[in-house]
Amino acid sequence: MNSETLVHMANQIARAFASEPEPQAVVATADHIRLFWDPRMRHGIEELARSGEPGLSPVARAAVLRLAERETAH
Repeated sequence: MNSETLVHMANQIARAFASEPEPQAVVATADHIRLFWDPRMRHGIEELARSGEPGLSPVARAAVLRLAERETAH
């Protein structure tokens, strides 16, 4: 899956939780990605977030980085 598609999908998920306060939106977005994305997709979006991909929304970026931190902690 290409980077543009991953960014678009992550941003869509983040927008779905836009009515929540930002901390809850970050957690919900991270949980959604963890539950429904395959490992290759998660790895790809994590690399993009770490590299400073400008297209990621702040909530999507925070969610992906949170998810990456949780995965490296286990």
